[in-house]
Amino acid sequence: MSEELQQRVSEVVKEILPRLEMDGAGIEVVSIDRGVVQVRLSGTCTSCPATVRAVLMGLEEELRKAMPEIDYLEAVP
Repeated sequence: MSEELQQRVSEVVKEILPRLEMDGAGIEVVSIDRGVVQVRLSGTCTSCPATVRAVLMGLEEELRKAMPEIDYLEAVP
């Protein structure tokens, strides 16, 4: 993963993180490879499939707006 792309993804995640933390959730970027960003969710998000989906879709949308080279977001354990 390029340092520049990793930095840009981290900046988007930092913008979203405070909103997640208000609900007792967290997110960590695990890897970025060939347009796929893998993240690990923590806290309350992990126990509700609907919440996981909403978080992933929202973050994916923000990442794709800022970085067209991002194809999709994937949650990993």
